[in-house]
Amino acid sequence: MNAKILIVEDEPAIQELLAFNVTQAGFMALCAEDADSAWQQIRDNVPDLILLDWMLPGISGVVLAKQLRADAHTKDIPIIMLTARGEERDKVLGLESGADDYITKPFSPRELMARVRAILRRHAQQMPDETVVAGALELSPSTHRVTAKGMAVELGPTEFRLLHFFMTHAERVYSRTQLLDQVWGTQTFVEERTVDVHIRRLRVALEPVEMDNLVQTVRGSGYRFSIT
Repeated sequence: MNAKILIVEDEPAIQELLAFNVTQAGFMALCAEDADSAWQQIRDNVPDLILLDWMLPGISGVVLAKQLRADAHTKDIPIIMLTARGEERDKVLGLESGADDYITKPFSPRELMARVRAILRRHAQQMPDETVVAGALELSPSTHRVTAKGMAVELGPTEFRLLHFFMTHAERVYSRTQLLDQVWGTQTFVEERTVDVHIRRLRVALEPVEMDNLVQTVRGSGYRFSIT
């Protein structure tokens, strides 16, 4: 079955262009012009990926992304944020809201669809079903749950994959480029800066269980996961 792509865009011309490119790429295009209609589409037909415009009438795309990540039924759906905001702080805000990727308008439809394919491919990759344990931290790929000290740790899909990689490759230092290759995949357009944002989101999620210090920054080299 072809992947379903939900396009949340309030400008009719852009929505139509996106829907055309999504369909031409062999995917099913679902369309919504605001947060309310997006939620209705999701209830009717859960998408495999969401193309989400930053500037929407009413609830913004940033707020909607946070809502999607907070909902148990939608927290694992990949999100690509579409926006005319190109400054680094805006990219960081978009990623910290829960987006998996970020592309600035105007963009090449060919590049956008390449990003869509890369994220869908990464999302479809199956992890081993074996539960991974590191100290008091336990991660179950089959149930997509992380627990620590009897408490649930809520993670988005990218942070989940990142933590799984760290837990299965503890004590070794990985550069941003290596993490991009291992967690995001070699065929990706994601910038190295994106790694820092997801590391920060992972630490924030681990902070309530006092395990944020397990993800260590190694100055000039990258990141290391250490339970010692």
